[in-house]
Amino acid sequence: MPMKILKTQIWSRLAPLMLGLGLMAHPAAQAQTVSTKPCHLPGMRDAVQCGSLARPLNPEDPNGKQVQIQFAMLPSKAREKHPDPIYFLAGGPGQSAMDLIPAMQGAMSRLNNRRDLVFVDQRGTGESAPLKCERETQLGLADSLDPTQLPTRMAKCRAALEKLPHGDLRFYSTSIAMQDLDAVRAALGQERINLIGASYGTRTALEYLRQYPQRVRRMVIDGVAPASMSLTESMADDANAAWKSLAEDCAADPACAKAHPTLAKQWDALFASLPQSIAVNNPLTGAPERVTLTAPMVAGMVRGPLYAPQMAAGLPYAISEAAQSRWTPLIGLASATVSRSGGGGMAMGMHFSVICAEDPLRSAGPATAGHFAGLMDTSYKGVCADWPKAKVDKAFYTLPPSASPVLMFSGGVDPATPPRHAEAVAKALGDQVRHILVPKAGHGILRLGCTSDMVFKFIDNKVNADALKVDAACLANIPRPTAFIPLGATLESRP
Repeated sequence: MPMKILKTQIWSRLAPLMLGLGLMAHPAAQAQTVSTKPCHLPGMRDAVQCGSLARPLNPEDPNGKQVQIQFAMLPSKAREKHPDPIYFLAGGPGQSAMDLIPAMQGAMSRLNNRRDLVFVDQRGTGESAPLKCERETQLGLADSLDPTQLPTRMAKCRAALEKLPHGDLRFYSTSIAMQDLDAVRAALGQERINLIGASYGTRTALEYLRQYPQRVRRMVIDGVAPASMSLTESMADDANAAWKSLAEDCAADPACAKAHPTLAKQWDALFASLPQSIAVNNPLTGAPERVTLTAPMVAGMVRGPLYAPQMAAGLPYAISEAAQSRWTPLIGLASATVSRSGGGGMAMGMHFSVICAEDPLRSAGPATAGHFAGLMDTSYKGVCADWPKAKVDKAFYTLPPSASPVLMFSGGVDPATPPRHAEAVAKALGDQVRHILVPKAGHGILRLGCTSDMVFKFIDNKVNADALKVDAACLANIPRPTAFIPLGATLESRP
């Protein structure tokens, strides 16, 4: 057989495989161009620039079914703007990046002075081939609080999603999504970009860095969740550690200790009293409901507020009340946490397409997880048992050394992505990394205090070594918010 024909046959077999693994970009994607037009987004006073890009649902079938990847851009208004834009990567998995624009615009306005800000809705979120289920806010308390009901709800959602034109759930992995993002970059004619990601957005940023290292100028990741992190294995242990830290800080604070002198005993007594049937008004609808509370339900209600110390400040009071069979404060706090985090808008079909394919479904050991033990076993494992799963290459779980500077943030009392994950990532990425730990912060540092100014200086500095020396002293002593004390409580004045 002539060598030229042999090479052609070999290439025709290897090309689809390389495309699927992200080892090469499809020529059509490189040649694509895209135009934007003004659009008005919810929560935004001024118009932004929006666009969309067609991408193959299955990367190994580039001429097959296509999905539209939606994005929005806040153009720099400077006459001489910098050529390297900033891409924001959403969390979840399942959040829309475009939904973040109203919240992020103010904090990142200085960055926007001379750089475009780009928000790409990852496939499965927003309006990019969305995989949305029934909103949690439409459910009764019994269904929304009980994790054992999740597999049933998600089975119903999965059946509906699979009927959609874009409903093959095997093609919503992080790796494929980052190929979409790079296609948007290429279509916009941008040579190198800066990345800012939080929570799951840190995983997508790290995967983009792995696949396209030559395209990354600087990267900021907040609440680091690498591919090697198993959600089901770590969730219970990390929630228990965050709860213990809260209880210890309460004991060390005179006002909190006076108000809740037996908090640890109340915590144990609360779980010993379960299951417990209660009558309560749904905080979101006001309708009276009767609910039988179980240990996993109560653990889940407590875990949510632990994400944000300002919300966790209400937990000592809420738990003390619940221990006396007054459940309204705890249920209200849990519901407010879901509403605050935008949980009702999460694309849960995309969430499970990522988690079920990428996270090893291991159980947490009850020895360290306390009352949170088994929190994920009946919910996520039940959903993932039958969920269609993407092919995940082994290289996805690796972190090659980075030639680009990386700035990382961790909260010391984060119940989801505690500092140990960032420490492991820093070790793998090498000497181009700066890890900043905020001891009493929870999940999410980017909008705390001086962080936006630090991020600006990190990205704006022209010298890599100087960028990594950004001053972080202003974050070192941010205190935990003091515990909530009801009005009218008679307590001694604080020292």
